[in-house]
Amino acid sequence: MTRPTRDRPAPEGTAARTRAPRTLLLSGALAAALTAVPLHAPPAAADPGYGHRNGPAECAADPLAPPKREMRAEWIASVVNIDWPSEQGLTAEEQRAELVELYDEARANGLNAVFVQIRPTADAFWPSPYEPWSEWLTGEQGRDPGYDPLEFAVEEAHARNLEFHGWFNPYRVAMHDDPDRLVEDHPARRNPDWVFDYGGRLYYDPGVPEVREFVIRAMTHAVENYDLDGVHFDDYFYPYPVSGRAIPDQDTFAEYGGAYDDIGDWRRDNVNRLVREMGEAVHAVKPHVRFGISPFGIWRNSSSDPDGSDTRGFESYDAIYADSRRWVREGWLDYVNPQVYWEIGLPIADYAVLVPWWEEVTAGTGTHLYIGQAAYKVGNDGSWSDPRELARHVELNRERSGVHGDVYFSATSLRTNAADAMAVLAREHYAHPALIPVTPGRGGRAPGRPLLVEARETDGEVRLTVLAGRGQDPAYYAVYALDGQDGRRPDPCLLADPRSMVTTVRASGGRETVLTVPGGGEHTYLVTALDRLHHESQPSNPRRLP
Repeated sequence: MTRPTRDRPAPEGTAARTRAPRTLLLSGALAAALTAVPLHAPPAAADPGYGHRNGPAECAADPLAPPKREMRAEWIASVVNIDWPSEQGLTAEEQRAELVELYDEARANGLNAVFVQIRPTADAFWPSPYEPWSEWLTGEQGRDPGYDPLEFAVEEAHARNLEFHGWFNPYRVAMHDDPDRLVEDHPARRNPDWVFDYGGRLYYDPGVPEVREFVIRAMTHAVENYDLDGVHFDDYFYPYPVSGRAIPDQDTFAEYGGAYDDIGDWRRDNVNRLVREMGEAVHAVKPHVRFGISPFGIWRNSSSDPDGSDTRGFESYDAIYADSRRWVREGWLDYVNPQVYWEIGLPIADYAVLVPWWEEVTAGTGTHLYIGQAAYKVGNDGSWSDPRELARHVELNRERSGVHGDVYFSATSLRTNAADAMAVLAREHYAHPALIPVTPGRGGRAPGRPLLVEARETDGEVRLTVLAGRGQDPAYYAVYALDGQDGRRPDPCLLADPRSMVTTVRASGGRETVLTVPGGGEHTYLVTALDRLHHESQPSNPRRLP
């Protein structure tokens, strides 16, 4: 997912510490988990606890209130230094400072999650035993950056109560086509029959079973060793077609195609196997980690398939062998995040047509729907010259109960060409915090009701001392400030309106947490506790100031 062309995303323009064997076996822990965990159980109904989409079901919804639960995220791309690091060769301190600035801007804009690219080109933003350090960190593949970027990225995101989704590209090896430019012990050099070049780039061959097993193992290593909230793929599996060139996998098809007569069906099956098995591996290791994909925005046109959308655009099912509709209908994903990168009213691919189509695809599956937004297009001709185009997208989405939020491509655009559009969103739609929707089937439960021990105002800030309730420790707290209350326990429906939510703050990890929020005026404060999967407790006792 990089700078797109022709209204579709174009391909994104130290040696491994352990030699990976040619046929890689799953670790003992993962293998045991895979045999012990029911991988295809139907998703359980999500009980979000106290906070539903807009509070308890018995509360009358205010049509002017924003959703209480909504994914609001941005992609932070590392390939070719799109977002972070902004260039190769920055010091560790400079890299850390850049990421902190991006995170702080995300919070200031009202976002609650980041999707950070940590395996852009068969390399790693962490000390991986399978693949080399990424060249996008230092300018030299395999060179240690002097710190653990993934550890830092996760910790700093959580410190700001941003969800962290690790973004992986499974098959792309390099943005060039010369294997000799890879580090000497790169798996692609040690296994040249795993790799093909196409369109000036190197790719792992998705049709080789050992490749699928290897990339799953390499990516799952990050899940095992870091506190990720989600695992994210973009739209790149088989490469986008290059005019006049065929994908060079005929020999692979001859060896592994089995009963398939059509190479396209075989390629789709290869991608389907990766999607299904990656989800199984993630959930076997850490059942709470969510797995999602951001596919190209059009599956098939209705002229090709009656189940397709009323569009006339590039068909990802046929051209890049991505059967994204099946991934959802089979229940292989916790969320789908289609890149609906077109404006409202575009005849060949109307945003207002595609969003309802994806909503219908996800209906009844338990798979959440987040819409990928083309912030990089803001400022272009036509509808994109209006900084309210993205706001109109959000307004359309909020009219549909099956849409659970938005993800913006990408962080740099939100501070440059789309800065005015982001300011409109922050002012009109993201002025109040939102809780992330609870995902069905991933477990979790609301923590016990917290105790608000003390509330004090000092120098324009309110300090709230909170004790965790009985049972599990909360991951974070939501703080509410109600006007015109007398200090008694308020009507629960008042907390259903997210405009009463002041902020969310990460818990300290101990029983006591001190929360600091902006002060001013007469308010009654309450606090709720949430687990990492966003189940919300009953509210604390109230405290009134002044």
